[in-house]
Amino acid sequence: MLYLLSEEVRYMDEAVAGKVMEIIAKQKRVPSDQVTIDSTFQELGLDSLDAVNILFELEGEFNISISDEQARQIKDVRQMVEGVISLIGEKKLA
Repeated sequence: MLYLLSEEVRYMDEAVAGKVMEIIAKQKRVPSDQVTIDSTFQELGLDSLDAVNILFELEGEFNISISDEQARQIKDVRQMVEGVISLIGEKKLA
């Protein structure tokens, strides 16, 4: 049973990561294969307006709220994915 749960969590995490990277690629108008989990915002050429638009889209997609403080700490795709996953988890616990 625990194994099944961990598989479900891993699938959800991968799905979230894929969607986050898809949203970033769409916002930057680049092929999705150019956005990886290890990409930094600097490497992707994201400016502050891009970041705000991405955050708004993520909030709508996942029905979460990302605080300004949380947003300022995000510097790469991995941090963004981890933050979204954490917020989804918090929402489920509430």
